[in-house]
Amino acid sequence: MNSGALSVLLSSLISQLLILLFLIFPSSNSVPSIFSAHYPLIESLFPLLHHFISTSDIATAVFLLSCSRKRKRTHFSDPHAPEDDGDPGFKLWKMGRFGRVDSSIFRNPDSFKQFFKMNTSTFEWLCGLLEPLLDCRDPVNSHFNLPAETRLGIGLFRLATGSDFPEISRQFQVSEAISKFCVKQLCRVLCTNFRFWVGFPSHNELDSVSTQFETLTGLPNCCGIIKCARFRIKRNTGSDVINPETPQEENIAVQIVVDSSSRILSIVAGFSGSKSDFQVLRSSTIFKDIKKGLLLNVSQPLYINDVAIPQYLVGEGDYPLLPWLLVPFLDPGAGSYEENFNNVHSLMCVSALKAIASLRSWGVLSREIKSEYKAAVAYIGACSILHNMLITREDYSAFCDDLGDWEPKDQSFQHYNDSGSLEENLTEKKACVIRNALATRAREKSGCSVDPSSSGNP
Repeated sequence: MNSGALSVLLSSLISQLLILLFLIFPSSNSVPSIFSAHYPLIESLFPLLHHFISTSDIATAVFLLSCSRKRKRTHFSDPHAPEDDGDPGFKLWKMGRFGRVDSSIFRNPDSFKQFFKMNTSTFEWLCGLLEPLLDCRDPVNSHFNLPAETRLGIGLFRLATGSDFPEISRQFQVSEAISKFCVKQLCRVLCTNFRFWVGFPSHNELDSVSTQFETLTGLPNCCGIIKCARFRIKRNTGSDVINPETPQEENIAVQIVVDSSSRILSIVAGFSGSKSDFQVLRSSTIFKDIKKGLLLNVSQPLYINDVAIPQYLVGEGDYPLLPWLLVPFLDPGAGSYEENFNNVHSLMCVSALKAIASLRSWGVLSREIKSEYKAAVAYIGACSILHNMLITREDYSAFCDDLGDWEPKDQSFQHYNDSGSLEENLTEKKACVIRNALATRAREKSGCSVDPSSSGNP
């Protein structure tokens, strides 16, 4: 123990001894002769002694906490490390924040974003947010003695690059078992403790979402764009025994709802990719909540040409036309108000396309996902939460503007077609009236730009 710790502890012990003597001999009659002459003085000094012991205890606690904190922050460093080259990520490594990480991944100026899909300030913010949870969930009887930065770095490296576990183990100089645990731990913490980052907005928040869409397109009461994407998975059973009844390759259907900035408002992942977009929608909680009246129809409708316009979502693909789900017109005439509506509709859908492209920019989702089905779903959920966190912090390291071969006027979508019951037909007729009314507003606003690159662009 060093001199600082010893002095603090001795002062605390002395003060407690004095108080103890005072409590044992509360009156002058019981005070030993050695103290009897000075008892009034001792009694008068009791408040001061009480303050002294309190101060000593606080000092002791602070000192020991600081020592514990310093011990916890003692990381490995490489005495043969190269000189600092000015890269912030490299400086973090030099300070020991990543333990025994291979410094070569921080050599280039953009390497930090490349390997973690975020800038250094966002990494520090995220580490502070997750540290209590990352530090307290080691397996029973197995303490890894890894700092939170290294745990977070291992998890993000897997998500950002899609590297396999042998590569992660080499880069971070840990065992494959530890790499797998840290990745699983990060996904579990995000999907369990921070799932509210992709929760559907409250009533007041929806007003802001619809206002942003109206500013962009002129169409009121739109509360989001719904889109269904599919990610391919190749099961990794970890065994040489293959069950012929269990498909080894399949697709995972992922349904998202986004706002005009491509922020994910809702996500449903885990359905079989063989299901149609509408089948996934009907199986989702958001569909059931809308049917129960818990979402979208909680505010007063707006009126266009005496037609009540409720809150609604915009979608394409094989979704049906519903009063709360508007799809494009089929085969619109050139220059018609239907074509104008479809152009505006395409502009709105760009934000969903950008969100999906940004999810696919994460390395683990950019190719065939080689893992168990449950782990693949966790990867999708974790990347979605991180996507929203990055947008909130205005960190667009993982944001993707490249939409590939998408064309804004491509109307070659599959349209939901089902004769259905009389009630369904009446519902579709009501939806047609709402869409026609909005189309007239789109025609009035036809002078607005429909350049897809302008939608939700950071």
